[in-house]
Amino acid sequence: MLFGLCPVHEASGAILAHAVRVAGRLLKKGRVLTTDDVTAIRAEGIADVVVARFEPDDIAEDEAAARIAAQCADGPIRVGAAFTGRANIYAEQPGVAVIDTALVDNINALHEAITVATVPAFARVGTHQMLATIKIIPFAAPRAAVEAAERLLNEGPLLRVAQFRPLKVALISTMLPGTKPTVLDKGEASIADRLSGIGSALTARSRVAHAVGPLTEAISEVQNADLILVLGASAITDRRDVIPAAIEAAGGQVTHFGMPVDPGNLLLVGDVGGVPVIGLPGCARSPKLNGFDFVLWRLAAGLPVGRSEIAAMGVGGLLTEIPTRPQPRDEPPATAPRAPKVAAMILAAGLSSRMGRNKLLERYQGKPLVRHVADAAAASPLSPLIVVTGNESAAVREAFAGLTISTVENLDYSKGLSTSLKQGLSTLPEDCDAALVLLGDMPLVSPALIGRLIAAFDPAEDRAIIVPTRNGKRGNPVLWARRFFPEMLTIEGDTGAKHLMGAYPELVCEVEAPDDGPLTDVDTPEALAALTGEPA
Repeated sequence: MLFGLCPVHEASGAILAHAVRVAGRLLKKGRVLTTDDVTAIRAEGIADVVVARFEPDDIAEDEAAARIAAQCADGPIRVGAAFTGRANIYAEQPGVAVIDTALVDNINALHEAITVATVPAFARVGTHQMLATIKIIPFAAPRAAVEAAERLLNEGPLLRVAQFRPLKVALISTMLPGTKPTVLDKGEASIADRLSGIGSALTARSRVAHAVGPLTEAISEVQNADLILVLGASAITDRRDVIPAAIEAAGGQVTHFGMPVDPGNLLLVGDVGGVPVIGLPGCARSPKLNGFDFVLWRLAAGLPVGRSEIAAMGVGGLLTEIPTRPQPRDEPPATAPRAPKVAAMILAAGLSSRMGRNKLLERYQGKPLVRHVADAAAASPLSPLIVVTGNESAAVREAFAGLTISTVENLDYSKGLSTSLKQGLSTLPEDCDAALVLLGDMPLVSPALIGRLIAAFDPAEDRAIIVPTRNGKRGNPVLWARRFFPEMLTIEGDTGAKHLMGAYPELVCEVEAPDDGPLTDVDTPEALAALTGEPA
């Protein structure tokens, strides 16, 4: 890649390396400069700008990130669209992240332009949680490095999610003279909560004396369980202690005793008749993270937990409090990075006065115009999908047959666009991070463009209003962060929220579209004829 200072009059088509403010508008780094941009920069009296240009063997950052990310994952996983050289990978189901750590290292060693970062191996992950990010550091990566990464990934996935399976679990608690029932109740409740969190359940509970004979009998009587847990009144201190002795007396075997995780050192793994048996450490009574969780997650995900797997848990196994990290487990856990929840809000209520009939029901390629918009939204990561109807509401709702979509009727649609905007905003769920406002008369907006708009959304990076452009001209749909909803609810008349882009220019991010979809709306018979190729 070529990089350096360039006379402004020669910068058209180059990538802007550092942001420039012109005429009150911020041209952000990474922007491909147009002739209009160059004219505006020169009008500010700026003679030179720092730019980057591709060389023949360069692959643009987004394409490079997307190509590598597409081959990284397997199973219930979603790869987000690439933006600014970053492609994120998300879990679509809860489970355990299985990472090929050697492959991660090998890809990161290929070239400084290519980086891969993941969650820790065997981490518990939730739905929509971010698993990995592929980031291209400069504006492009060498073709040879990208192709080398692809060859490595051809040998197997870099990561997958081993999904949790519902387990039927039997819990046996042992008692010593003086053991308080409240202690047993607390421990059983904590374990039940753990199991519930991963989709499993306690299906049998029993309490016996902390002695080999009674415990052996209790283990032998367990039926139809996928896992047996033994919570001892006293911690296991040796392979010949009560719990391991009872497992062997019941015809089972002890696979491993002890683990390099603290708290959780005194955990025991065994097997009776093909059913795993876990002798629990005392810390299993606490809801805080401990070594039992590491073992439980893997068992629920169908992953092996033997001597070698437990021996490898030492790195990352220090969970206990230490003086330089006081009481960290008493603090709320940090929220794991996740995919933003972006709702689709399709405005489909207008009078269509310029068309002379309801334009949304006009057909293009065999479908109503508004159905094209809904199909694009449904094929993207947007959720939920909400349509605001008004004019000919029943007929418009029929256009969405077969789609998982919610409709809300705007009885004041004749008063203008703002009424539909506010009706839609009032329907959005409280947990959505943003809303993409789609217009029902724009059938050429693609799922790929919607994915790019969502990928660009990052309020922490001052990307809170995402707008598509085509050859420098802004279009629709526009993605709005939740922070703007209160101001959008104050808009009146037949207008949208475009003025907020002028009020918050530093929070606007432009995404260049590959076609005219963001600029193509169908307001008139002539526009419909141009779209369909049929006479008006």
